[in-house]
Amino acid sequence: MQSDYQIRPVERKDNAALATILRKVLIEFGVPKVGTAYQDPELDDMYGAYSKEWHSYLVVLKQDVLLGGAGIAPLHDGPTGVCELQKMYFAPEARGVGMGKRMISQLLQLATGFGYRLCYLETMPNMHAAQKLYAAAGFSYINAPMGNTGHYSCPVWMTKSLI
Repeated sequence: MQSDYQIRPVERKDNAALATILRKVLIEFGVPKVGTAYQDPELDDMYGAYSKEWHSYLVVLKQDVLLGGAGIAPLHDGPTGVCELQKMYFAPEARGVGMGKRMISQLLQLATGFGYRLCYLETMPNMHAAQKLYAAAGFSYINAPMGNTGHYSCPVWMTKSLI
């Protein structure tokens, strides 16, 4: 049941467990360690990375057990008013129960409140369930990357208008 799950902002105490979960999910899906979120320096300090203005990272818990999360932040080297949906990864226990939909909804509400006009994301071709979720949330495929995320190994790009 969705009521068994909680979504809240990331806290400093979540850093170690979150880094472990995110890396495990990336490995599970065969994501390259180079040119993807796997090598991002903020993976080990998500609290610090998302405690900045116009940033937010939310985590999913079930019975106080951390199961993953997702965030928004300004698109690096992107146009003004564009945010990026980042590092949305859940342990298997949080998949298929509606948490992705809830997470995206909450993050897009925050993004709109921050004044973003467009949300961008990058993903992997083999992450079919994620792409289906993004499309259901209103994201559309685009033909080229935006900004400079450093994730050159992520060849699927999508955007959603927030206005």
